[in-house]
Amino acid sequence: MKSVAYSTLKIALGALMIVCASLAAEAQTLKVPAGFKTSIVADNLGKARHIALTKKGDLYVKLARPVNGKGILFLKDKDGDGKYDETSGFGSYGGTGIYLKDNYLYASSDEEVFRYELDENQAVVKPESPEKIVKGLIARNQHETKSIVLDNSANIYVTIGAYSNSCQVQDRRQGSPGRPGCPILDSAGGVWQFKSDRLNQSYGEGIRYATGLRNVVGLDWNSQDKSLYVMQHGRDQLSMFPDLFSSEQSAELPSECMFKIIKNDDAGWPYIYYDHIQKKNILAPEYGGDGKKEGDTKYIKPVVGFPAHLAPNGLLFYTGEQFPAKYKNGAFIAFHGSWNRSPQAQEGYYVAFVPFKNGAPSGDWEIFAEGFAGVEVVNSPRQAQHRPCGLAQGPDGSLFVSDDVKGTIYKISYTKN
Repeated sequence: MKSVAYSTLKIALGALMIVCASLAAEAQTLKVPAGFKTSIVADNLGKARHIALTKKGDLYVKLARPVNGKGILFLKDKDGDGKYDETSGFGSYGGTGIYLKDNYLYASSDEEVFRYELDENQAVVKPESPEKIVKGLIARNQHETKSIVLDNSANIYVTIGAYSNSCQVQDRRQGSPGRPGCPILDSAGGVWQFKSDRLNQSYGEGIRYATGLRNVVGLDWNSQDKSLYVMQHGRDQLSMFPDLFSSEQSAELPSECMFKIIKNDDAGWPYIYYDHIQKKNILAPEYGGDGKKEGDTKYIKPVVGFPAHLAPNGLLFYTGEQFPAKYKNGAFIAFHGSWNRSPQAQEGYYVAFVPFKNGAPSGDWEIFAEGFAGVEVVNSPRQAQHRPCGLAQGPDGSLFVSDDVKGTIYKISYTKN
């Protein structure tokens, strides 16, 4: 009997060693700058969207869809080996947004925002009894996710994506004109500001902080210049106007944009788009543009324009001490990856970095971590084994990256060796 139990234990340990070796090998397929190392600290969680770390290094993960009825996971590393080995969950709703601030954990569904009281270790006190702080937000099966961030003045910012590509009379229909005065903008296509300590707010209690933003998933509060920054998913399918744009041009344009947002800013969607090649705001074809006519000067310009269709889903300003000095106060962006760059290969599926100095970009952007897709050329997003989505900074200054394909969590650390 003893030998059977011993054999069973050996088989289980062998299987565990194979899984660990596989995860280690998979982590090493990521390419990062010299001096950095990568590891996988959790896997197979579900569609892991945004993430947040406690001061002790415990991890909250927001799932796009609940797993076993739980939409928020809480991970702990009980034995201190650098891998999360204890998982609990709560919150019966899916979604994207999650954020830790002071004594509360904030989390969003596609229509509401909740907060959970925390104890001294930033663990949720009453997981089954959150307070609802925002309700009744638009969610119409396109760009419906709600990302969140807080400032230092008890304000929470909620992104509300436009349920349209370019506000056409017939959405995504070749040659269809844009709707005059785009009515979508009254309740979507922007960022709304609410109070983080007030319950049951709806549109009427909130402020339309910025408009003309088609779809923002990644955003962060820059503590250096005390401003909100957002990453916009640019519009698709300029090729719906084939007399004006080729399929190749539609693959390269328009830009994915990083905006610095000041209250009452208008980024111009759907009337204009940003062209990073010409470095201009260009009038959209639905509203009389031809790829050359510039848009109204009242619309803000991005602080950085990236290539088209990379899908920026995460933004983080790095404030840690672990990474080299060039990364301090700079911005990391998780590019989820494109689906619509045909006839070219798909792009993205990496984490990029933008250096900042005195609250402004101070150099060209660069790819920081790549290889998440697991294949050299991505022709269809279904080929990608992992897609970066959320970013968070660990208490030791390491960078965590979530993946919403297999629910993998990566940790990137600087070793100096």
